[in-house]
Amino acid sequence: MSMTDEEHPAQAVGAKGLRGALARYRVLAYVVGIGLLALVAAMVVKYAFDNAGPMAVVGPAHGFVYAVYLVFAFDLALKARWSVKSTLGVLLAGMIPFVSFIVERKVTTKVRAGEKL
Repeated sequence: MSMTDEEHPAQAVGAKGLRGALARYRVLAYVVGIGLLALVAAMVVKYAFDNAGPMAVVGPAHGFVYAVYLVFAFDLALKARWSVKSTLGVLLAGMIPFVSFIVERKVTTKVRAGEKL
């Protein structure tokens, strides 16, 4: 017997909350991943070509976006009931180039399947 959202409105709100948290996380995972690559490029320009200009812009911007990523990833972790270890792994994924893209795919697959991370 299938239950509808009308029969269990609390579950429907929870599912929507989880879907919204996943959508926010996914956007920020990509933005942070791209921002981190830009940060690496800015560091190369700074240290290889002695030009700190790009770093002065990209560094603070990435720091701000990463802070927002942390909030959204933590929100998703709470709603999806991840373990502390999994949550920390996802939070740290935004600090290593290309890893946020890989982890985003894994997180999306697991959350959509209703599995714990």
